Amino acid sequence: MKSRYAAGFIAIVALLSACGVFRGDDEGSKGGAQAPGVTTAPCPTAVDTKKGCIYLGTISDLTSGPFAALAVPITEAQKAFWARVNKAGGIGGKYEVDVTKYVRDNKYNPEVHRQVYNEIKDHVLALAQTLGSPTTAAIIGDLKANSIVAAPASWTSAWEFEDVMIESGSNYCVEAMNSVDYAMDTYKPKSVMAVHLAGDYGADAAAGAKIAAERNGLKFTSVETPSGATEQGRAITEITKNKPDLVILTTGPADAATIIGQAAAAGYKGRFIGTGPTWNPALLKSPAAPALKALYEQSAPGRPWDADTPGHKAMRDALPGVTPNDGYTSGWAWAYPMKAALDAMVAGGDVSRKGLLAAVKTLRTVDYEGMLPPEAGNYADASSAAVFRQTLINKVDEQAPTGVTIVKDFFAGPTAQAYTFDGPCFNKL
Repeated sequence: MKSRYAAGFIAIVALLSACGVFRGDDEGSKGGAQAPGVTTAPCPTAVDTKKGCIYLGTISDLTSGPFAALAVPITEAQKAFWARVNKAGGIGGKYEVDVTKYVRDNKYNPEVHRQVYNEIKDHVLALAQTLGSPTTAAIIGDLKANSIVAAPASWTSAWEFEDVMIESGSNYCVEAMNSVDYAMDTYKPKSVMAVHLAGDYGADAAAGAKIAAERNGLKFTSVETPSGATEQGRAITEITKNKPDLVILTTGPADAATIIGQAAAAGYKGRFIGTGPTWNPALLKSPAAPALKALYEQSAPGRPWDADTPGHKAMRDALPGVTPNDGYTSGWAWAYPMKAALDAMVAGGDVSRKGLLAAVKTLRTVDYEGMLPPEAGNYADASSAAVFRQTLINKVDEQAPTGVTIVKDFFAGPTAQAYTFDGPCFNKL
């Protein structure tokens, strides 16, 4: 299994009359008792009031953090996903799912993330979303101790080694490996620079770029940069001074626009490939738009908004009238493994946190309705065998709904194919 952590949960039984939540020994539905976050009472906005309710928590970057422009659509897409599930009969014909009552803003701050997690953890069965690598790292110990399954809104390779994390799509390390291998075939670079935020997000991609650069015999340098569009002076100077042929960029969208726009203005003519979260379609309206169109491509763990799959169509149908944003696409795709695990849990008869975790460990594939290949949802095999190694490359396209179109569809480069995952990549930077 992905990890070997023994987890136990013992708590005092208490009936919370306001919402009907039983908090108990997590012995599931034995003897009629309900697990944390599971009620016999219907959800607040139930489709069928005869069904019970499973409450899932959401902790995201909803106001002032660097990823709010992505996080708000992620969260709205997940609400729409579970509304569709409820309309279709819910989970096992017995429960509907609520992802609206316990939604909290982490401001992309680990301390805030931990604080709001503690506010909701006793009231939810699992987390439908925990956004951010460093923020989620602040609660991973408690998640494991209490067998709380969580769907991460991030792609750090650390999640490959945590049983409670149901990640979807390739990690940042694989994404950067594939980007370097793609660039080798397309641009023939001789030098690679990773410009990245600190922590699991930026360092994970930088480590992948380093591994691929070394495999391809390329000169590699790494530049850590703080978050904030006004804080990118050193990164820009390093790029324009050293003139790497390829920059693997792992920042927020505003940071990326500043770096690419100002580096181009200073005469830099190399290529940028930014990890998925570096892009937001609003950048096409920024002063950096010409530089982005000329020098930037986006690597991505999944196909964009307008892709022709049943899952993408279901998402678009469930979100009429919204401005297309691939935050919606990611949020919708991330919900499929949780649904698969909940279905397996109810079918198995142990409706509890431990029952849900046990159900996760039975999943070798997940039906993403074409949004991702089924093998992207492998949580049963050992870590290195379970890692999904395919990503995509997109180019800027003003005519596309989210400003990007696919240049290279799902592929796994030779570096990622050959790499053995024996621990989080960021430890090797």
